[in-house]
Amino acid sequence: MIYNDDVLEIENLVDDLSEKLLDSQLVSIYVDSYAELNHNEEVEEIVTHFLSRKEAFERIEAYGDYAPDYKEKRRDVRKAKRRLDTNEMVAEFKYNETSLQNMLDYVTFDLASSISKDIKVDAGNPFFEFAKRGCGGSCHVS
Repeated sequence: MIYNDDVLEIENLVDDLSEKLLDSQLVSIYVDSYAELNHNEEVEEIVTHFLSRKEAFERIEAYGDYAPDYKEKRRDVRKAKRRLDTNEMVAEFKYNETSLQNMLDYVTFDLASSISKDIKVDAGNPFFEFAKRGCGGSCHVS
């Protein structure tokens, strides 16, 4: 690759965009909620409980209904997962994570479409709808 003034200018613009994204409110909220989540003993206990139930179920999962207590262990995993998902702090973290991911998806889509409408963008989110952004059907998730 030949480095000229255009390439250096693009590199500077990318650096500026990265700094603005890192300084954004969504990133700040996400980082704070991540740190809070990782230092909460109640959440740690719920995660440990869920992982132990999940591991116990995975050991017998291959045997299906022939395994003793298959249905009970499957039910225990679902209850533990529900308890984890309904925890207020975990739900708030997931909401913040999704908000940040959506912003990053839209930034990526806007960057790609500013270069060419034919660029395919992998949003990593099956619910990301390009049609709302005026794509006209020419782009899609890879």
